[in-house]
Amino acid sequence: MVTLKGEHIYLRALEPNDLDFIYAVENDTSLWQLSDTQTPYSKFLIQQYLDNAHQDIFEAKQLRLAICDNEHKTLGLIDVFDFNIKNKRAGIGILIKDDADRSKGYGKEALALLVTYCFKTLYLHQVYANISETNLASLKLFKANGFVTIGLKADWTFNGHHFQNEFILQRINN
Repeated sequence: MVTLKGEHIYLRALEPNDLDFIYAVENDTSLWQLSDTQTPYSKFLIQQYLDNAHQDIFEAKQLRLAICDNEHKTLGLIDVFDFNIKNKRAGIGILIKDDADRSKGYGKEALALLVTYCFKTLYLHQVYANISETNLASLKLFKANGFVTIGLKADWTFNGHHFQNEFILQRINN
């Protein structure tokens, strides 16, 4: 895969040495509400995932990339999921792992790079994101990148105490 490079970050394919980073992300219970995860992942399962990460997006229907700064520190992950070539659309998800790395523009740059990749390389017509109404930072991020809110899924997720609504945002390639 061609490296997707911006001014402050770049996106790269997953490497075997990403095991510990992905293990930490997938097992951080404070992040589970973002991905509907309810159970921890073993290093063995994540290693199997990494062993198969070479699969083409057209085969796997998903793509996960690492977000790295120019000093090669892994900051987060960005995903293309529900890749639908027939209808030329896919979902996008993003995570910057550490609070100290958030609100520095890394997510905005990573999202812009991935959206451009989706439109210019994968020839998608549209991309979308599902974001909890309480995730104000992500809502702001996606809206700043040209996504518009197209719907609300009422009582969509249960956080262990109460139900939360979820917005669906969409960006169409014009």
